[in-house]
Amino acid sequence: MAVIRKSITFTEQQDAFVKSLIEQGFYTNDSEYIRDIIRKDQERRKRIVELNDALTQGMESGPTDATIDSIWEEALSEHNAKK
Repeated sequence: MAVIRKSITFTEQQDAFVKSLIEQGFYTNDSEYIRDIIRKDQERRKRIVELNDALTQGMESGPTDATIDSIWEEALSEHNAKK
């Protein structure tokens, strides 16, 4: 994977915050912190797209005859099957 250099600007407060994270051992340098933020943002956005897709699919599927109790039982069964 190619590496691209970028130049970014921080406020003094932001710079102090990043330096404090590095000093505490959370990151080894500024770039590692920024890459971690980007990875987390990418994952968050992916989950939002998946949630929106699920909501759209649910809305388009129309109403159900299922009761709250049957929906709850199905959810519990799926949850227990994952354990």
